[in-house]
Amino acid sequence: MLPKLHFAKNTFTLHLLLESAEGLIDIVVTNHNLHLRHHLSRVLEFQKSQERAIYQPTPDLSTIGTATMSDAQNNDATPSADPKSRLLEAAMPHVAFDGWSDATFKAAVADSGLDSETAHAIAPRRGLDLAIMFHKQGDEEMVAAMAQLDLTALRYRDRVIACVRKRIEIAGADREAVRRGVTLFALPFNAAEGAKLIWGTADAIWTVLGDTSNDYNWYSKRTILSGVYSSTVLFWLGDDSEGAERTWEFLDRRIDGVMQFEKVKAQMRGNKLAQLALWGPKQALSLIKPPSATRTGTPVGLPGRRS
Repeated sequence: MLPKLHFAKNTFTLHLLLESAEGLIDIVVTNHNLHLRHHLSRVLEFQKSQERAIYQPTPDLSTIGTATMSDAQNNDATPSADPKSRLLEAAMPHVAFDGWSDATFKAAVADSGLDSETAHAIAPRRGLDLAIMFHKQGDEEMVAAMAQLDLTALRYRDRVIACVRKRIEIAGADREAVRRGVTLFALPFNAAEGAKLIWGTADAIWTVLGDTSNDYNWYSKRTILSGVYSSTVLFWLGDDSEGAERTWEFLDRRIDGVMQFEKVKAQMRGNKLAQLALWGPKQALSLIKPPSATRTGTPVGLPGRRS
């Protein structure tokens, strides 16, 4: 049993008594060879906090109601953050260590301050849905950034390059999160989700560039660009060159390859024999339409128009 210590009831007297002996007294209790050393500095800190509480000045009661109303008005004027953004932002520091996993989701829920029900409603598949949200957020940022630029002076190939490059540069701030996402969507049971995301990125690029195709070309453009984008991202993840210069050179070569294919298509359209041979397939392909006839495209730097 430790002996009880009796201190003076007068806090000021006790403060003087302890301050003069601070750091000099060891209280040693011998009980089965157990020695406990108590630092008087902790006692003094507690003593000072008590004195501050005792001598706390009385607040002006006439201002309490006003201050409370003002604080309430300020709280009402500041809208709460979007729960999805809060959850994703809280997840980002954990992705580099735990990937897009259940562990990251649990940590994000704890750090975001969201309740479990809300978090599961936002991301019912936990880490997988967080990864999907991260990718789509990058697409939205790319569209917003490109919509502010005037690219009308550029060739069409260079407009496409500008969009792909901007999308990768946006991802560059979270390269490890992208790497973890590539690993996640490479798994067989997640491959379909990954393909949908890549297709969505290609669709966003063509839409912001004002694509007005309403036949099979709508699909072919997105298919080709999906291949260009995904291969460029994989190259970029392994690129350690200054300013990712090798990645942009790789992208330029891939677009050149696509333009060569388009050049061949144009030559075939000018060849009457080829047109005759392809008449049947073209008639079949002409029946293919985009998913929605009400899609709209807004060309970068051009007035909006319905496609």
